[in-house]
Amino acid sequence: MNRIVKKHYPASKLPEDLREGLETGENVQVTVTIEEEREPLTHEQLEAMLLEARRHAKGVSTEEAVARIRELRDEWDD
Repeated sequence: MNRIVKKHYPASKLPEDLREGLETGENVQVTVTIEEEREPLTHEQLEAMLLEARRHAKGVSTEEAVARIRELRDEWDD
């Protein structure tokens, strides 16, 4: 099994969700291991994940989307 251990790692360098409950100046020990193989997700699980992602996705208006596309397209005209 592959395993990575980082001792005395600054908590401030951790992603926000992993820093929850820790003081900024603290040092932590981080252990990373590869997950065991798992069963593939079911159709229902995939749908639930997609719905959850859509619920939290930042949407843009049609006008904003068109403006972004035009800006990208116009980069090639220079």
